Amino acid sequence: MPRGPLVAIGSNRRYRLTGAAAFASVFRDGRRFDAQHVQLLVTAAAGPVGRVGFVIGKQHLPRAVDRNYVRRTLREAVRRRLREMKRFDIVLRVRGRCERASLSALGQEAAELLDAFLLHKPR
Repeated sequence: MPRGPLVAIGSNRRYRLTGAAAFASVFRDGRRFDAQHVQLLVTAAAGPVGRVGFVIGKQHLPRAVDRNYVRRTLREAVRRRLREMKRFDIVLRVRGRCERASLSALGQEAAELLDAFLLHKPR
């Protein structure tokens, strides 16, 4: 039985980081956590609730179907930790070219980065 309502991060605009200025502030002020293919940037939420943004460049994943798949897997990694992350603005960025066979591993990398942040987050 689910505990509380599930939040659809991608479909609810309240939880989406939108606009170049919002992304720029996270890139400028955010704390960075790096993995092989994914980078996590985290800063204190600018508003009453934290927001999530994804940066997945065409040069890293040329096929739109692959970019959308990665976005869904990254969104799921954040959604599973939403309760702990709701005070922060988060950007998950794909850092480099990735083979199609290893796209599912990007979600695992993101989950590990989010967990590393949660262990060291400011109180």
